[in-house]
Amino acid sequence: MKVHGKATRSIWTEPDGSVGIIDQTHLPHAFVTLRLTTLEEAAHAIRAMQVRGAPLIGATAAYGVCLALRVDASQGALERACALLQATRPTAVNLKWALDGMRRALHPLPPAERLAAAWAHAAALCDEDVAINQAIGRHGLTLIREAWERKGREGRVNVLTHCNAGWLATVDWGTALAPLYLARDEGLPVHVWVDETRPRNQGASLTAWELGQHGVPHTVIADNVGGHLMQHGEVDLCIVGTDRTTARGDVANKIGTYLKALAARDNGVPFYVALPSPTIDWTLEDGVRDIPIEQRDGRELTDVSGRLASGEVVTVRVTPEGSPVANYGFDVTPARLVTALITERGVCPATSEGLLSLFPERRELTGRTGT
Repeated sequence: MKVHGKATRSIWTEPDGSVGIIDQTHLPHAFVTLRLTTLEEAAHAIRAMQVRGAPLIGATAAYGVCLALRVDASQGALERACALLQATRPTAVNLKWALDGMRRALHPLPPAERLAAAWAHAAALCDEDVAINQAIGRHGLTLIREAWERKGREGRVNVLTHCNAGWLATVDWGTALAPLYLARDEGLPVHVWVDETRPRNQGASLTAWELGQHGVPHTVIADNVGGHLMQHGEVDLCIVGTDRTTARGDVANKIGTYLKALAARDNGVPFYVALPSPTIDWTLEDGVRDIPIEQRDGRELTDVSGRLASGEVVTVRVTPEGSPVANYGFDVTPARLVTALITERGVCPATSEGLLSLFPERRELTGRTGT
């Protein structure tokens, strides 16, 4: 993707052996990049949400292992690095997927060969993420084309999205936003309703910024407006991302996604979830019961940052002093509310058999060996 016309990824390596990232906590008011030089800095970047989004968290963790091995490439150091990084965010399964992949690639090697292999494996993981997201974009583009055909090729296709599942949440392209970028590039008249996505406002700050950089028409709305728009025929389809998807198609996404899915079902609006296969947790069935839901610092809810007319960026408190807060980061949308899942291998029903039809090699793992 591009920032001010320049091709940019969300994470990259520097000649000095550091790892470059976009500090997303400064967006949209400033575009700030950082260099990560240690394992601890990589872990902090994930924990503090300088990087966020399941695929990008996984990529950052992989590079965090590389930074750790620059200091100590022993077996014990590798395990300590993976344990520290694993503990940073509990919900996104890509984190564990990336770290497990690094372990498998590095364990058999002698310490002297691990560092070079770690850099190569992390880079390959990033390139794979880009290819996966481009494929998701192509499959999702078909759904947007179909929506335009249903409208008789008149007016615009209105898509509602929640949180940020664009290139800032991945290495490049994004998941839920990738079809929208391709639609814009193809000349389809697409327009995006962008939920503000409280409490961190990733929609208003990140998704709106991304779409603006790519020239995609969009409108920022309060989180509770989506149902109203659906009632009045102003939403043709919803596309959201997911941080963890169960083997039967339940999806964990930013808090508030479940309510959008309920409104979509009530109004007959297709509700799609875009996901790369590393986001699927094939060991879980019941997402509501089994997916761990992160509870984050209450200050994300009590405090809001913004830019004054003077240009100064400040943080202010919006709740009474002393009022307790509960800051759940995610909720789970049951598969029954999901119209279909958009993966790199195609679009499928949000069911066990739907997923296994695209990923038949997983049948043995899930215990479903039928045809």
